[in-house]
Amino acid sequence: MRFTKFAVSALCAALAALPGRAARAQSADTTSGPSLTLDEAIKLAVRNNPDHLSVVNSRETASAKRRAAYGALLPRFDAQLQGEYRQQGSTPINGVTFDVSSDIYQSSYWLGLTYTLNATTFLNPKIQSAGVKAAEADITGSAELVRATVTQRYLTVLQDIAKADLQDTLVSQAQVQLELAKAKAAVGSGTQLDISRAEVTLGQAQVAAIQARNLVEVDKLRLFQEMGVPQPANVQLTSTFEVRTPSFTLDSVLDVARQQNPSLNALRSRDRVASLTVKSARSGYLPTLQLSTGWGGYTYEYSNPDVLVQNQQFRSQQGMAQCAVNDSIRVGAGLAPLGGACTSQYVFGPAQAQAIRDANNQFPFGFNKQPFGITATLSLPVFDNFQREEKVQEAEAARNDARYNIKKQQLQLTADVTGAYLTLVTQAKTVSLQEQNSAKAREELTLAEARYRVGAATFLDLSDARASFERAENDRINAIYEYHKAFAALESAVGRPLR
Repeated sequence: MRFTKFAVSALCAALAALPGRAARAQSADTTSGPSLTLDEAIKLAVRNNPDHLSVVNSRETASAKRRAAYGALLPRFDAQLQGEYRQQGSTPINGVTFDVSSDIYQSSYWLGLTYTLNATTFLNPKIQSAGVKAAEADITGSAELVRATVTQRYLTVLQDIAKADLQDTLVSQAQVQLELAKAKAAVGSGTQLDISRAEVTLGQAQVAAIQARNLVEVDKLRLFQEMGVPQPANVQLTSTFEVRTPSFTLDSVLDVARQQNPSLNALRSRDRVASLTVKSARSGYLPTLQLSTGWGGYTYEYSNPDVLVQNQQFRSQQGMAQCAVNDSIRVGAGLAPLGGACTSQYVFGPAQAQAIRDANNQFPFGFNKQPFGITATLSLPVFDNFQREEKVQEAEAARNDARYNIKKQQLQLTADVTGAYLTLVTQAKTVSLQEQNSAKAREELTLAEARYRVGAATFLDLSDARASFERAENDRINAIYEYHKAFAALESAVGRPLR
């Protein structure tokens, strides 16, 4: 019960959201369940059919590829921030061992621009744009397939309902005939055999009526399955259709199909993609230009700055000693002494030591800027083990397959549209003939009932007339809905509605 209520509310909400539905909903018979037209069923299916939504989702992927292709026309920007810790000890660098007597902290950053240009860079946006058009054509084709399938399902349910109504009529007729047989037997003009036959006929009619109503519900389930929404209880299909001889010609529908058929248009878009892909594969023989530049900085900090202080103090002492030796040599050579120059040049005290400690305090963001530079690279692969040739051959084969598929689809389109048109014309004539047969069978049944009433015909004659009427009426119903299905099949072959 909860599922039924949910199904009714879900469909009612979906129907209410359709344009122009609110005014009709107020006048609908709420006691018999919500009503559903064919147009509403198609709109609901396009919104909810899972297979169609999966095809729609492919457009997002195609659009993302197109966006990335246009993005390749812009330079690439990269940002990097790196930190490093290294313990004291011996570190080999390029075959040379360096002894470090303190732990080291390092950090660096890099902001880089890279711009790559080749023929593919300019061809790829065109390829991906054609891919988007192909995806949109696939969506149109999928929507048309959903429309055609839902239309066929909808017509099938209406056909089942018409047959079920016919069976209900036949049950009523069988009941009348049973009462008539009993009345004739009561007055002595009938037999018990006629009553038994009438009871069998009534039982068979009741079984057929039950099966017909069950078929209606089963086909309704198939319809709502195709629509992608739960089926509410007692939903009423309200669309009506007229049987008319087609006013268009075969050539006119063929022209429309060749221009607007979504499947054919999708293959044409695929051919455009394949042709551009061939050009892209051939561009592998052309050079590629790459420009790169960037901005960066680094830090280098000792965890124990006293190591630097001691090193600098040691170098100052060595420098002062060497300066003293040079000064004594100058005096021995008769030159003027340097005086206090050695002391002032190689002086080292607490101020210098603190300056070294302050300069060492860089990690993590006291960056030293790296010098600016630009790199330009022009590359041309001379021999790549025939990989370019392989790509060109594969692209050309894919392009040829795309063109073969277009030709195949054109031939199939011509055959499908022509066959559907001829079937539609034939069904229109069949409907007219079956309506005449049904009218004659109805007259025959009426005459047989009258003759049986007055004793001029047997119950067997009445049964034969009833069976003939049932066959003729079933054939009429089938002819009408086969006409509508043929019309829907022609629309599906053309790829667009024709009425």
